[in-house]
Parts: sequence; C-alpha cells; structure tokens
Amino acid sequence: MPEIPENSRTRLLMATIDLVRANGYATTRVEDVCAAAGVTKGSFFHHFASKEDLAIAAAGHWNERATKLFMQAPFLAEAGTLGLGRLLGYVKFRKELLEGEIWEWTCYAGTTIQEIHETHPAIRDACARSIDDHLAMLRTMIAAALGEFRVKGVSADSLAVHIQAVLQGAFIMAKASQDVKAARDSIDHLYRYLELLFDTNKRKR
Repeated sequence: MPEIPENSRTRLLMATIDLVRANGYATTRVEDVCAAAGVTKGSFFHHFASKEDLAIAAAGHWNERATKLFMQAPFLAEAGTLGLGRLLGYVKFRKELLEGEIWEWTCYAGTTIQEIHETHPAIRDACARSIDDHLAMLRTMIAAALGEFRVKGVSADSLAVHIQAVLQGAFIMAKASQDVKAARDSIDHLYRYLELLFDTNKRKR
C-alpha cells in the first residue's frame, strides 16, 4: 500500500523538530522551516500564527510520535517482558535508538526546554507535557518492577525522574563531546544500576 503523503502542516512540524534539534530554537527562522518543509510562507501562516505557536504545536507532534514509537517498541511484544524485564528492555531500546547524527536521536522537548525555559514559558510548558507523559509510562513499568522486588526507599516517581535525567544528561554529554559513545556509556551504566537495584535475591515470594 503506498504511503499517504504528509500534508503541509505535518511537514512544517517535522521540519521544526529537526531544525530545532540541530540548530536550536533561537536560530531557527520561519524561512528556514518553510524551506525545509517545501512550503510557502503563506502556507505557514495559514496553519500557525507565529514561530512560538509552531514550536508549541511541534511539541505536541513530538509527543504523539514518541508515544507511538514506545507503544510499538519490540520489548513490549516480547513474551515475559513484564515488570523488571520490561523496564530493562526499555533501557536497551533507548540505546538502540542512538543511530545517525546526534541531533537525529536527541529529544526535541529536552533540547528546547534547555534553551527557552525562562524566555518562552508557553513553549516550555508544552515541552514539559511531553516529558511528563513519558514519565507516566516509566512510572507504570517501574511500579510493576517494584511489585516483583523488595526495594527500600525507592518510589516509581523518583526512579522515573532519575531515569529521564540520566537519558537527557546523556544527550547533553554526547553533544558536548560530539561523540555518541558518551550517551551509550551512560545508558549502559543506567542498565547496570537497575540490575543492582532490583537484585534478583530481593524477588518477592
């Protein structure tokens, strides 16, 4: 079946996500987005009132794409991947996503928040909603793992935030060193940390 071509609004959103991840929000101009999307400026203003309006909509589009990606991830379909197995599968999947140029696998929401968290609160809040939705998915997996193992002093909320902080920090370190290895090593450490935290000897009987 042939793919349905993307409409001009979707192309503008995708171009914004790519350009902001590669170059930042401030330096991404409406003209750049239109050129990358292959649409006219008139088409842009038909869909969006401003660059800020576009960035907010792009955050929503990014969230929809990310949700779909993780809902269809292989580790969810594997037999027996409940609780800790599913959580470790998630971490392995995050490492598998580190392919291509650095900007191609970094987070639009995280990248944008780092730059505009004080100057553009509406964009910040839209991006934060994307991160919050991902945290909710993580909390569900962690809660299932905590139901299998006795782990003192750890809540699903706090561990979900820690995992997200490690991943976002891994992206920053990769950008700083211009080397994907920094991110891969960080995710490997995260995986080992979770294995130690959820010691199989602590499994509930």
